[in-house]
Amino acid sequence: MTTERVIVKVKLLHSEARMPTRAREGDVAFDLYSVVEHVLEPGERFAVPTGISVEIPPGYEGEVRPRSGLALEYGVTVLNTPGTIDSGYRGEVKSVLINLGDEPFVIKKGMRISQLAIRPVPEVEMVQAEQLSETDRGDRGFGSTGA
Repeated sequence: MTTERVIVKVKLLHSEARMPTRAREGDVAFDLYSVVEHVLEPGERFAVPTGISVEIPPGYEGEVRPRSGLALEYGVTVLNTPGTIDSGYRGEVKSVLINLGDEPFVIKKGMRISQLAIRPVPEVEMVQAEQLSETDRGDRGFGSTGA
């Protein structure tokens, strides 16, 4: 199987910024690192700066995702998961973390705080319609498939 190679340019904005890295070859996402220290109190949300900006090619997006170890061990996750980075955005990448745990969580400089995955996005056009096609589900929403 041939996989398309996508080049994402990364600009280091801070003297302590690190390039996103994969823990293992073949991993889907790249670790993002904090460039600040901060104590994240229980229930607190904080946009953690990574000290980088990225140039994602048109037709792709960046998804900022939680790190499973932080979520399981400390209750710390990405609040707006996945956080979307549009291909036209050139500002600093930040990870909006929230502490859902019971104890303060110390974010240290250089700590892996989240992950960045690059995903293709189709060209989409929204078209107004008077009717939509019928399905088995219809308009049944939240909880319609049971608990």
